[in-house]
Amino acid sequence: MNKVVVITGASAGIGAATAELLSKQGVSLALLARREDKLKQVAEKCGPNTLVVKADAANREEIRHAVNRTIDRFRKIDVWINNVGQGISRPPSQLTEEDIDDMIRLNVKSALYGMQEVLPHFKAAGEGHIINISSMLGRVPFAMIRSAYCGAKHFLNALTATFREEIQQTHPNIQFSIVSPPVVRTDFGLNALHGGPDSRTLPNSQSAEEVAAVIAQVIESRVPDVYTMPGAHDRVVAYYSTLGTDAKN
Repeated sequence: MNKVVVITGASAGIGAATAELLSKQGVSLALLARREDKLKQVAEKCGPNTLVVKADAANREEIRHAVNRTIDRFRKIDVWINNVGQGISRPPSQLTEEDIDDMIRLNVKSALYGMQEVLPHFKAAGEGHIINISSMLGRVPFAMIRSAYCGAKHFLNALTATFREEIQQTHPNIQFSIVSPPVVRTDFGLNALHGGPDSRTLPNSQSAEEVAAVIAQVIESRVPDVYTMPGAHDRVVAYYSTLGTDAKN
């Protein structure tokens, strides 16, 4: 594949699975996460063309540093994958200001900083690809207990689409893609703010490896929007077809 791919949140789950898969395809990797020890364990499986960068994706300065380190090492970046995110277990009537702030910081700002900081490099190169890992809950708020997370992922989807519209007016070869998995069998549920059910126990789930395979396909196809589970698109359409009606005069 001969590409340089940056993955945030690469120390576990979808990020780690994607890193391992891409490394087998000959991709050079820059892996970002806060947990350096876990990150190094992933990097050991990915081979010598792997750069480890300890960074908090919700810290703009650390992301800027990661961009510079990656370019110093590999001379370029082809694909930036914003994979950082965290859930929450709290119904909307009980949400606090801190809950909302945390969800925006972890699920929106972490992606915003990545997009904005890598964008000058992509513009100079005339091409590039940003992939934002969203969620089915960013399309349909099926899980009431994930209320603020649903809202944050809806925000991320809108931000991705409007970035695409803005940047492609002048740089049509810079793509912005949204990848929307369902429940994924990782520690996501256990790591949710205020606790939560283990994602591995929930129905209609996918493995991190299955999601990683779709991400690898998106790198090749550069499609703007994809669901990782068959039938997801129809489920979203069905949900909205039963909700709204046109206003009557």
